[in-house]
Amino acid sequence: MNSPLRIADFAGKRVAIWGFGREGKAAIAAIRSRLPALPLTLFCSVGEADAARTFDATLTVRGEEPDAVAFAPFDVVVKSPGISAYKPALLAARESGIHVTSGTALWFAENPHARVVAVTGTKGKSTTTALLAHLARSLGVRTALAGNIGMPLLELLGQSAELWAIELSSFQTGEAGPVELGVITSLYEEHLDWHGSRERYIEDKLKLASVSTQLLVNATQASLLERTAGHPHRIVFGSEDGWHVAGGFIGRGTRPVFDASALRAPGEHNALNACAALAALEAMGFDAVKAAPALATFRPLPHRLQPLGEHDGFHWINDSISTTPQATLAALGSLVGQAVTVIVGGHDRGLDWHDFVAAMKAHAPHAIVAQGSNGPRIARALREAGVTVEETTDLATAVARARALTPPGGTILLSPGAPSFDQFHDYADRGQRFAEMAGFDAHDIVGIEGLGIA
Repeated sequence: MNSPLRIADFAGKRVAIWGFGREGKAAIAAIRSRLPALPLTLFCSVGEADAARTFDATLTVRGEEPDAVAFAPFDVVVKSPGISAYKPALLAARESGIHVTSGTALWFAENPHARVVAVTGTKGKSTTTALLAHLARSLGVRTALAGNIGMPLLELLGQSAELWAIELSSFQTGEAGPVELGVITSLYEEHLDWHGSRERYIEDKLKLASVSTQLLVNATQASLLERTAGHPHRIVFGSEDGWHVAGGFIGRGTRPVFDASALRAPGEHNALNACAALAALEAMGFDAVKAAPALATFRPLPHRLQPLGEHDGFHWINDSISTTPQATLAALGSLVGQAVTVIVGGHDRGLDWHDFVAAMKAHAPHAIVAQGSNGPRIARALREAGVTVEETTDLATAVARARALTPPGGTILLSPGAPSFDQFHDYADRGQRFAEMAGFDAHDIVGIEGLGIA
């Protein structure tokens, strides 16, 4: 990114917006609120063009993916997070002197004095961010919950809060800052299609460290500790001298503070997420021990190890947010001792499933059903390791097969370890469809509670 640019700096400039999802709409609305007469050009898909013209009749709408020639007339491009910063058109735009920014970068430029905790990580970031907001609010702190978790920051432009709990994806970490506290919950390979390589993904995630006055990281990940060792104000969670999980309790040093079994979000990884939130709260100067009892009233986020209930004699769990093999392993780890059929597979981004296969070889669940575009690759790797696996083409067939394989009273777990784009609009769409296939009302899967400022 270039030097920070505020919306007021757009005056007199030729501005293009790329992307018409929720982030793109938020950017258009924010710019219009400050510079209502500024001409704006929107690049979006052909299918979105009519909706874009309805959204803002003054937009110049181009239903196409822009290239360097299309960007040449502009001074500024505001891109949505899902559009890779490494697309040739954006690289060429920067090279030619065009200022490329984003909704995240604009919000930070507009709010340089906000008290921000920015949370990222391959898994655990959404739950940790929501837990932090929940705990802070239990202390009476006016707290904002926004970012990648489901509310673009620009939707809160002009509003104030004592504490900002902001989730950042790997697409956004290079657009943030400065922040008072950065949190990295975990670090595995992910989103290789956006970043281009595993190393670049890690580098992009760690950009958060460079803009964080304090940095909180997961002490249980040796590679993360090694990569962040040079930060001058690094603190950790998950170690015995800080917030950690031991003996079934979430504790601070030698002091047990909260019975982890009282968490409604299951699994030790969620207890560790709670440790991260408590440590973040403490690092920001609040009484984390006083806030800890509020962990008992935190509702698990939808599509994240979400128990749907019992239907047709089976227990159903929706973990559609699982987009890495490590996330699937964590889900299975929270269900040890149960007869579990796990459904894996989805959009293939070339992630390495070696660790998953090795874990399944050592201790497989009751049954594994592989589906989706990378289902054949996962199934082949499992069979080569001597692990029994069923292979189907799509989620509907996988659910039907899971019903046949699972014993009465057993658990059917959707934890794909892969994105949803081969069959669905997004992970939420996949999770809702899974709920319907299981026999539940998908409308009961509510969105994330607490978004915004409270």
